[in-house]
Amino acid sequence: MSLRFPGLVVLSALAFAASAAEIVLAQTQSSSRGGAMPAASKAWTTPRTAWGHPDIEGVWATDTITPFERPADLSGKEFLTAQEAAEFERQTLERTNRDRRDGGADADVARAYNDFWWDSGTRVVATRRTSLVVDPPDGRVPPLTAEAQQRQDAIAAARKRSPADNPEDRNVWERCITRGMPNVMLPGPYNNNYQIIQTTDYVVILAEMIHDARVIPVDGRGHLPGHIRQWMGDSVGRWEGDTLVVETTNFTDKTNYRGARDHLRLVERFTRTAADILLYRVTIDDPTTFTRGWTVELPARRSAGPIYEYACHEANYGLEGILRGHRAEEKAAVEALAKKTRP
Repeated sequence: MSLRFPGLVVLSALAFAASAAEIVLAQTQSSSRGGAMPAASKAWTTPRTAWGHPDIEGVWATDTITPFERPADLSGKEFLTAQEAAEFERQTLERTNRDRRDGGADADVARAYNDFWWDSGTRVVATRRTSLVVDPPDGRVPPLTAEAQQRQDAIAAARKRSPADNPEDRNVWERCITRGMPNVMLPGPYNNNYQIIQTTDYVVILAEMIHDARVIPVDGRGHLPGHIRQWMGDSVGRWEGDTLVVETTNFTDKTNYRGARDHLRLVERFTRTAADILLYRVTIDDPTTFTRGWTVELPARRSAGPIYEYACHEANYGLEGILRGHRAEEKAAVEALAKKTRP
């Protein structure tokens, strides 16, 4: 793991209870599973920019302890009741507390930073869903195709042979190049914020984690030519009613999102559902990797901000330490072999 010191994220004291519009969303999606939610008291009207586009500007926080995929012990349960959510939060925070000292030295080291440095959230999402994956209905990422599984096995074997011979053997997140798409929009261990800035022709999304900036045209242009490939893909946006729809293609063959590479296609939807809620949905599609497309949903909460600097670059000392450590392991292995074979 590359060592980093994340900036402290100071969030405003926002109430995490579901807003009226978000309750409507959860109610229409839940039916009778997981406990019905009360009816909303009033409808939400999306504010507009001076030029008439829906206003989604601001700093938005995505930290949550809701699992990405639905845990096995919650199979078949799409939503938690309020009581179940409170108990889930209590148990999760107790289990993941990095200030614990039980389990021995290895467990202590594996917890890395003290709890103070982490910002992975303390609450489930306001809709009380049991997973961020909302489609397929089981809340699980679809299986890999046979072709994709072979690719992943080959990558794993190569990394086992050469885990740190060169910087290029490490992943691009560890090398501070990019967290990649759609990871940059989804919760991580800390720096779970992004800022949206709008103009008439562009929407800019500045992610706090590894300081990625997405400049998304919304002026009707098409995608770049197919031979032009980018780390973050080529994003093109359009407005559909009150929703910003962003399609991203043209990823490089070095991309690896759960096995998906240059055939990855993302369709993101940003919808302001309340004054303090920006509903984010992304559909992931790559027929060469997944047996079907799948969708993640995350209600991001408004934050007072600001976005903090993430001081990470490819020459970070953590990466140097990893390479030096591997050289030390190689040296020890050679010395051990020589000792064993010495007459």
